[in-house]
Amino acid sequence: MSENYTVLARKYRSQDFNTLMGQDVLVKTLTTAINTDRIAHAYIFTGIRGTGKTSTARILAKALNCLSGAKATASPCCICENCLAIAAGQHIDVLEIDAASHTGVDNMRDILDAAQYRPTNGRYKVYIIDEVHMLSTSAFNALLKTLEEPPAHIIFILATTEIRKVPVTILSRCQRFDLVRVAVETLKKHFAWIADQEKVELSEDANELIARAADGSVRDGLSLLDQAIAQTGGKVDRTAVLDMLKRADRGVVVDFMKTLLSNDTAAALAKADTLYANGADLSLLLGDMMEWTHWCTRMHPSLRAGSIASAPFSADHREQMQSLCAEVSLNTLSRLWQVMVASVEEMQKSGNQKQCFDMLVVRLMHIADMPPIATLLQQSEESKTKIIANKDTKPNDIGTESLTTNNLANINSAADLATALDIAKEILLLSDFNNNIEISEFVNGRIKFFNRKGDKDFAIKLGKWLFDNTGKQWQLEQITESTGLPSAKEQSIATAAADPLVAGALGLFEGAEIVKTS
Repeated sequence: MSENYTVLARKYRSQDFNTLMGQDVLVKTLTTAINTDRIAHAYIFTGIRGTGKTSTARILAKALNCLSGAKATASPCCICENCLAIAAGQHIDVLEIDAASHTGVDNMRDILDAAQYRPTNGRYKVYIIDEVHMLSTSAFNALLKTLEEPPAHIIFILATTEIRKVPVTILSRCQRFDLVRVAVETLKKHFAWIADQEKVELSEDANELIARAADGSVRDGLSLLDQAIAQTGGKVDRTAVLDMLKRADRGVVVDFMKTLLSNDTAAALAKADTLYANGADLSLLLGDMMEWTHWCTRMHPSLRAGSIASAPFSADHREQMQSLCAEVSLNTLSRLWQVMVASVEEMQKSGNQKQCFDMLVVRLMHIADMPPIATLLQQSEESKTKIIANKDTKPNDIGTESLTTNNLANINSAADLATALDIAKEILLLSDFNNNIEISEFVNGRIKFFNRKGDKDFAIKLGKWLFDNTGKQWQLEQITESTGLPSAKEQSIATAAADPLVAGALGLFEGAEIVKTS
């Protein structure tokens, strides 16, 4: 029988520090430590999946136990008995432990008991504990003392994708290294080299798509490349990768966003129908739309926070985006981003992604067509001014514009009273009146009201102020039960909220509310 196929992620796994990709700081630090005999007793590697945490741990184990020299070396030979056994995961002194399946304190005690014995074939006994954050609290506590003062022949190497779940007491006993995402250009060079080794035709566009889909993970990228090769039989092009990823072409995304900003809802929904019918993953499409919005914002002339050349689009697409930036305001792009971010979780939870996406398209087009908040507020104020100017008023009525300190006597409504208190700078009385008073009757010098605070002095203070400023005695009756009517402030806010322009402004931001009206 022929040998079993070895997937690319295993076949081309880094075997020494020279082949470890994208982790220059880590490599420099570890090689210098080994060359100067400053080897720590405990390390912890953290980062997203596929960036080389376990590979680095194995390389370090090789460097410590390589037989090519009399001591540890930063350049393991990878051909001696110890190097080969460590690479195969079969070395008796290098134990790889999956914390997810050894979470208990008993498992940790067994490991620590065995750690007291000296290594059999190597210089060091190395414990590689993968996904260490999965250990129980008791297991972490059992590890603490040995981790702080282990025997001279023991090296602990911990690896995790969830560094925040590792207790601080553990972190303080280890040298920490954060493995970064591997750059797209680095991944592209690596995948191109592997394609050459495998005698596979990999187009530049297909390589770009796979490298970006990998999101900084070498293993994820190699798994995608492996799948693409199996799907195409060795001729990997852009069309095949797009079909495999169920992803829309960037050109399609650029065209779709142009339609969204054209105010043609029917055309936008028709394009969404076509993309869905062609098998596009709508969640990925939303992510591509967010990427487009992000780069358009950075490229916007009023911001100039990014070079057009750095955007991950073709030259033609970048020119289209730059042209569109001149027509779209930064405010519109910001609102589009907010709506799309809020829709990510909604798309994940939705039972029908297509319906959710259609509603997102409608919301985006509505938001894009709306004027800026400042314009909405200005239009609202102008609308109110026109209403006041056109309202028929009686000779004794007091409006906000006509009221002065010389005609305080003309108070015929609760609104007139609030305005008069404001003009007279009676801050405390005005605050109580606006926030706590429910007016059930206001007619001919008689006010019937409920005070939510139950303050009996309010009627005395208000009565005195009214007498001093109107020259007549007012009849104030404070009732003991709430009428359920809104206070002056609540009524003002409700009136403002009913304005269509203000309601539209509030709808732009989740949790927005009116706190004050003029």
